[in-house]
Order: sequence, then structure tokens, then C-alpha cells
Amino acid sequence: MSDESAQQTARTFKALGDPVRIKLLSLIAASPEQEACICDLTAPVGLSQGTVSHHMKILTEAGFVTREQRGKWAYFGIARAGFAYAQQALDI
Repeated sequence: MSDESAQQTARTFKALGDPVRIKLLSLIAASPEQEACICDLTAPVGLSQGTVSHHMKILTEAGFVTREQRGKWAYFGIARAGFAYAQQALDI
């Protein structure tokens, strides 16, 4: 494995290494269209919008969610790229 691949793999698993981020992914995946507004994610995890936004940025950068701006709200959807990468990394 190259250094670059090792760094990417570490970022991927680091994004999954926080219970709040796992819960956020679960909430989005359980929603009807596998997407959720940031405004609907703060109360279930009991954190401020700024903190949830930080967690969502990490998940977005790792490829686990997509982000779409709709007016003043950001909507996040499940992205398969991060999950596929994590699965591939585990197939050693």
C-alpha cells in the first residue's frame, strides 16, 4: 500500500471512528430518501448546528455523504463512495 493510500484509508476510518458520526449516518440512512436537512439532525444527537456541521464536513470529505445547499439549509444524502472504499480497504 502506498503512503497516499494509507493516508486515505486512515481518513476514511477516522471519519467512522466517532459515535456521533455513526449516529448521523444512521439517521440519514433511515430517512425516507436517505437524505436529511442539517436542521433535522441536531436534535437527535443533542448537539449544536455548528458541531453537527463539523461532523458532516468530515463525513462529506470522507465520501460517506453528499451535500446539497437548498436555500439556507444544507441537505445531506448517503453516498456510496466512502462505503465502497472502506469495504475495499477491508478486503485484504
